[in-house]
Amino acid sequence: MYPPVRLVAIDVDGTLLPGFGKALTPRTGRALEAAQEAGIVVALATGRRTDFAAPLLKGLSLRADMPLITSNGAVLRTLGGNTLDRCLLPAHVAIGLCGLLRPFGVLVFTFDRPGGRQLALEDLGKAERQIAQWVEANRDDIEVVKPLENVLDRGEDPIQGMIAGRVGKMREAEAALKASPWNEACTCVKTEYPGRDLSLLDLLPLGVSKARALENLAERLGVSREQTMAIGDNWNDLEMLKWAGQGVIMGNAVVELRSMAEKSGWRQALPNDEDGVAVVLEEAIAQRATTEI
Repeated sequence: MYPPVRLVAIDVDGTLLPGFGKALTPRTGRALEAAQEAGIVVALATGRRTDFAAPLLKGLSLRADMPLITSNGAVLRTLGGNTLDRCLLPAHVAIGLCGLLRPFGVLVFTFDRPGGRQLALEDLGKAERQIAQWVEANRDDIEVVKPLENVLDRGEDPIQGMIAGRVGKMREAEAALKASPWNEACTCVKTEYPGRDLSLLDLLPLGVSKARALENLAERLGVSREQTMAIGDNWNDLEMLKWAGQGVIMGNAVVELRSMAEKSGWRQALPNDEDGVAVVLEEAIAQRATTEI
């Protein structure tokens, strides 16, 4: 029997949202609010940057101190904008990654610039062909710089890099990175969407992950691993699911991850388009209420 949940970290795309570019369902929004009211610390844990994640919660009655783990763990910031932790990718490492990975797909670097253009890439046309939905959602924050190394020579370290493309090409890119000296200078985290033949490799500061950020957050809050739940659907959630005492894999998760659920002790939730997160939160709230009686 698991102890009542005190902290839950929830992935966004493929987990919290019913689909990319869609808003939270009313039931999911109510579940987030109810979980906070019940005393559960609700945190987002996403590969999105903070300014692309926080607006999803607009209109909900959520606390300003709600934690947002963004850029796959590189930034820990509250919904109210208070920065708790931040890790940067050294510019010289980012420059090295440009030369290595440019041939494989669309390369993007993210900078922590509140109110400014936070995304830099060098071929907008290529990006529009390969990751059109992402470009459309982020267009106002994109700066086109060619060659991309020029933006990295300005003395500003990025939060992370990302390379995107077809699944097969990203597997080639991942293999090339692992065989290079740059593999020891950064952390590479994969997200795959086989149905769309799309894969993303996030290039993070060394040692950064959602799991590490969640562990740090739990320590800050005085919450044990056993009282921490993580909910996710993709490879960039794997270490977080492993670290949390209560892992939940979505019913729409990639097949390989779902096959790991029983062996790993993870619960399987309903898919994201069936309010899977809301159902899990409602049950966690009910368990807390029963325990407190």
